[in-house]
Amino acid sequence: MDQDEGIRSLFEPLTIRGMSLANRAVMPAMGTFLGNRDSTVSEAVIAYLERRARGRPGLIVTEIVGVDPEGLCLDSQLGAFDDRFIPGLRRLAAASHTHGCKIALQLHHAGRESLYLLLRGQARGPSALPSLVYGLPPKAMTREDIDEVTIAFARAALRAREAGFDAVEIHAAHGYLLTQFLSPIANRRTDDYGGSAINRARFPLKVVRAVRAAVGEDFPISLRLSMDECLKGGYGKGDMQALLPHFAEAGADIIHASFGTHGSPGGITCAPPEYAPGFQAHLARAAKDAVDLPVIAVGRFTDPEAAGAVIARGDADLVAFGRQFLADPDFLLKTRSGRAHEIRTCIACNQGCIERLVLGEGSVRCAINPETGQELLYPSSPAASPKEVWIAGAGPAGLSAAYEACRLGHKVTVFERETQLGGQVRFGGRPPFKEAYARWIEWLSDQVRALGGRIVTGTSLGADLEHPPPAVIVATGGVMIVPAIVGLDLPHVSDAWQVLAGEVAPGHAVVVIGGGMVGMETADFLCARGAQVTVVEMLPSSPVQPVTSHGYMLHRRLREAGAVLRFGTCVRAITPEGVRVETDGAEDLLAPVDQVVLAVGLRADPCLAEALHERGVACTLVGDAREPRRIIEATDEGAKAVWAL
Repeated sequence: MDQDEGIRSLFEPLTIRGMSLANRAVMPAMGTFLGNRDSTVSEAVIAYLERRARGRPGLIVTEIVGVDPEGLCLDSQLGAFDDRFIPGLRRLAAASHTHGCKIALQLHHAGRESLYLLLRGQARGPSALPSLVYGLPPKAMTREDIDEVTIAFARAALRAREAGFDAVEIHAAHGYLLTQFLSPIANRRTDDYGGSAINRARFPLKVVRAVRAAVGEDFPISLRLSMDECLKGGYGKGDMQALLPHFAEAGADIIHASFGTHGSPGGITCAPPEYAPGFQAHLARAAKDAVDLPVIAVGRFTDPEAAGAVIARGDADLVAFGRQFLADPDFLLKTRSGRAHEIRTCIACNQGCIERLVLGEGSVRCAINPETGQELLYPSSPAASPKEVWIAGAGPAGLSAAYEACRLGHKVTVFERETQLGGQVRFGGRPPFKEAYARWIEWLSDQVRALGGRIVTGTSLGADLEHPPPAVIVATGGVMIVPAIVGLDLPHVSDAWQVLAGEVAPGHAVVVIGGGMVGMETADFLCARGAQVTVVEMLPSSPVQPVTSHGYMLHRRLREAGAVLRFGTCVRAITPEGVRVETDGAEDLLAPVDQVVLAVGLRADPCLAEALHERGVACTLVGDAREPRRIIEATDEGAKAVWAL
């Protein structure tokens, strides 16, 4: 198959029950938490969705929209459980139609997967079994509850049609209520809604029939299913293949072939970079083998050509690009106009989308696209008064500032003291599965230059500026923390950055001092090269949270590689014989050791900013120079420093 065939397949039109799609690209539902606290549509939600619609996917599926107030994940989740929501939903549909996109309202009930409701004692599920995510049990639903929720789905679907939506999507995936009924793990009922697979499907089938009866025969219904629970003891794709003809008979028009639950190991539903793009397309093929309906493939798709190839070979009829629409809403337009090299490709870091929402850090963002979730703040027009902008540092914060400044028409010069660009990402792109991070830095620097920005390497911006420009942004990064440990000057001691850069060859028996992200990823890098690694961290547990997708995979790889993780342990001294450590007051010698790698992390480096201020030069401090954190904070601060000019 040639490249053009895949692209042609992606951009072919498709008609489903009278709904004509301009192409086969789908923006699936992704939670934003941008709604108002009363579950109504906010201006921020409209701006977010309209921005994606400008990228011209064939079909947009809204974020989860609650059909029942006792089925919400959060009070800011959008609702469709009352007529008062119709005006806002109508505006949401119109925002999509303005750009020629069809839009489906996703109908959702969380069941037991809502901490918001579990803590209030209001969550309901098929059985009173604890949530796999939150560990708390819901109330078991009565038959009357089942009937009420069925009616709620149908009424919400009717409101969607009244509000001008082109279709609805019933959410029966990812561990929410309808999936819970399908699951032998969550559903232990002994009545006719439990037991056999067809009995467990009775409630979801009832919902599909009720929705079909409500919206009529000329209105498309998509059914989002987890084709495989990806859980030990859960159902698999063979079980779902047997049920799909029943769902088609009940009234489903589209099968959105997803996978997993939010309780599945490794955050597989929002796969980290360890998973290849399109890694679950085989589930779409399994759905097509079972039923003669259009099928949407999902699974970390970022490349239009690769997605088109899935369609061209008949494995799916449409492809969902989720996080790619957060990273670059215009990627389809760029592909069609021959500008694929300009696409900002999602790096699957999950910092601004999944982790931000799960960890309660706020509404949706994107770590590499500061516009996402901030569309109402984002300056889209060139600056009224372009300025000369100097930026110290070409890491994520500095290059993001440079890109935004160039985009807005400022005259930009970036000064980088190293000969290579990227700051910490220069090293963070070296551990296993992190290559996309390095490619993002390359993309960002290429865009700065293409927009007329000047990047000067091997040159530091000093405080002795004779004629400072109107705007100076300091993004010089952090400084390595060097703890007071006896023996740091021994020849077999190096730091993580030297190892990751290839300046120091990996040893055989290695002790890594520091169990944060730098230390854990350095250990991963060393294990991949055959080293036997011990990680020593003074905190009682890992600062790298296994609850995050990448954190889970990192811990698993280190465990499988035989790495030893010593938490609650302090290094007392490094000797030629080994490393002397202390755990709970007891000393121990780690030996033999032929390499010790210091990976304690960074501290802020505001020195240049302070020196500039002393000389009366106004500047803005951003990124690790202000406080060492993640990519998302660096890019956000870099961008906002420019937006404020």
